[in-house]
Parts: sequence; structure tokens; C-alpha cells
Amino acid sequence: MMVIRPSRITDLPGLMHLASNAGVGLTTLPASEKVLTEHLVDSETAFDREVTRPRGERYLLVMENLLSGQLVGCASLVGRVGGFDPFYSYAVENVVKESTGLGVRKEVTTLNLVQDHKGPSEIGTLFVDPQFRQGGHGRLMSLSRFLFMAACPERFAQTVIAEMRGNVDPDVGSPFWDAIGRHFFDMPFVDADKRSAANKQFIADLMPQHPIYIPMLPEAAQAVIGEVHPEAKPALKLLKQEGFEFGNEVDIFDAGPLYRVATQGVRSIKESRTGIFSRALPSEPEGPRMLICNDALDFRATLGAVEIEPDGSLGLTSGVALGLGLHLGQEVRFVSARPSP
Repeated sequence: MMVIRPSRITDLPGLMHLASNAGVGLTTLPASEKVLTEHLVDSETAFDREVTRPRGERYLLVMENLLSGQLVGCASLVGRVGGFDPFYSYAVENVVKESTGLGVRKEVTTLNLVQDHKGPSEIGTLFVDPQFRQGGHGRLMSLSRFLFMAACPERFAQTVIAEMRGNVDPDVGSPFWDAIGRHFFDMPFVDADKRSAANKQFIADLMPQHPIYIPMLPEAAQAVIGEVHPEAKPALKLLKQEGFEFGNEVDIFDAGPLYRVATQGVRSIKESRTGIFSRALPSEPEGPRMLICNDALDFRATLGAVEIEPDGSLGLTSGVALGLGLHLGQEVRFVSARPSP
């Protein structure tokens, strides 16, 4: 049985194992004990903090195989991006150039640097061990973030974004970075991406402030603007099913697309329901697979089936109840794991 829960500092060895399998491109999950320890400490601090409105809290959820105790996945959320360190992106915009004398009118697409000091919430750092991606586990890891947002809405903004991993080749690198970034930062793509996770001041110091005309870039760089890494396409498909749409913004380093949606418009938030756990079932009832959580800050989520009693209360198997740490009389949130056809 797989259960999603908040990470804790003792998860460092398991998180290191996941990071070593993540590969180049997922720079928010580096195989660095120092960086991962910081992530774990930040997450514990965020869960412990009393929050009435979102700031820059960083939450890290992990997926644990309860039978083996093995960590098999992780995913992160940020209460609000921006703040002291602004959130940077390129807005993809069209401008019209016209000469009445020549009778020429051209529409040109540009990239314009955006700095957001009070941005939306963000989901990121989604990774599941390749051996455990079947059986709906990847979907559970991804969508559990939205159940947590539904359980603790005061901790998140009215909009949520997802920066998708750009089309970066581990051998060739990023053609977009080669066309723009390397000329200003004088460092490899991977180094710049890692550095930006810790401190973004160098972006403000060195990044060009003027619009970049896309037709003037090499064709290889133009081709990857707004494209996702092949390994991220299943995750993007899932997010589109949840209501995310391209926000006409891309990452400043690899040009990966930024998707956004109103938080309350996320399918698994909007369609989720709550009820009181009133009966432990001897076996799993028939019915669709559900994402089920304990609807609390001490968050737990898993996959299972729900039996709705005549009075609206809920029946769950003992295994699901134990995995979620539930007692009779506690509130449960649930939603279909997949959208309706």
C-alpha cells in the first residue's frame, strides 16, 4: 500500500536514492545531501508554521511503500512564489511592426522578462521511481498535492502554476540556453539552474531586460520554446486533465512552458467531497478508484474505494483507515482518481 505523507528529516537517505535516479534536468531534486537536507528542513518548518495566508512556504510530500518502508516518490508545493526573491519567466507576446510607406505589416513574437514579487502557488519536483509508476502511483503522487491544497486552502494562493521541464538533452544540453543564457551568465546550463534554486540575485544582475525577438534566435532554440521534455509529457497530460492551460510564459533557462489554473478550478479540488468515516469495511467495496485523504495538516493520502452510507457518512477498509491514520468520526476527503469521460 502506497501512502502520501509530509516528508521528515529522516527521509534523507530515501530522498537521496530518488534523486540519484532523477537524472539531468530535474534540478530541483539534485543528488546533494546539503540541498536535500535544506528541502526537508524547509518542509518541516512550513508544516509546523501557523499560516493564515500564503507566503513562501515550501512543502515536500513523499510516497512511502508501507510494506517495505521504502520511499518511492516525492512532489513539492510552494505556498506563493515571489517575495524577496522574485519569480522570473519570459512572457511570450506578439508585437506588430508596420510601415505604411512600404505597405509592410509584420507580427513578431517576442520574449519579455517578467518579475513577479507576489505570485501564485506552484507545484513542482514531481518524481516517482520508475519501478513504481504503474498502478496509478504516479497519478496519486501528482494529484495528492491538490488534495492537500483542498485540505488547507488558507495556505495557498488563488492561482496555481506548474513549470514544466524543458526539452533539455543530457548530452547536448539546452539549445535555448546556448542561444541566450550562456552569453550573459558565463556558466553551463545546469550550474545556472541549480544556482537559481538558492539565490536569484544573479538573474537580476545579468539577465537582459529588453525584449528578445524569437525569429532572430537559431532554429534549434526556436523549436524548443514551450516544448516539454519527453519524460514530462505524461505529467503534462495529467495536469491538462486537471484544468491547467498554457499561460503564455516559459522558463528563462530552458524555455519549458508554464501552465496555470485557478486553484478552485482544479478538477480534483473542485470535484472533491468530504464525509465522516463511520464504518470499517472487511473488504474493499466495488466502485471506481478514489484518491482519499484525511483532510488535515498532518496529511495522508492513498488510493482506494469508498462506500457512501445512506446518511452520507463513509465506509473505508481497515487498511485504508490505518494508512491514513484515521479514527471513526474523523473527516475524510475523496475524489475520483480519473476525470469523468
